[in-house]
Amino acid sequence: MVRLPLTPEEVERGQRLGALLRHARGDRPMLQTALDARVSPETLRKIESGRVATPAFPTIAAIADVLGLSLDAVWAEINRAGTSTAEIDRAGIDKAEADRPVRAVEPTGPRRHAPERLAS
Repeated sequence: MVRLPLTPEEVERGQRLGALLRHARGDRPMLQTALDARVSPETLRKIESGRVATPAFPTIAAIADVLGLSLDAVWAEINRAGTSTAEIDRAGIDKAEADRPVRAVEPTGPRRHAPERLAS
């Protein structure tokens, strides 16, 4: 499968998403956040740094749930035109949006584990 290059808008949205999640996580340890969301710490790190501009929806839903963010608020924030990552880092999302209830989302697929090494 050939992956098309990301558009500048997709890259920018990924950076805004990362900044939003990083701000929402605050002082909470990355490892604990990742474990609670059932994603790897490396996946969370890549999303927060903007290196994964288009993460899977269930991944974002799980992280947002752990951080107490409404998916509507996340969607609105990352799609706001003219919002820089620095602005998100400083302000986060609107407090009223952050306090809206979040629906729990269960992972949809099997957990991926590192393959076990075969004894030789």
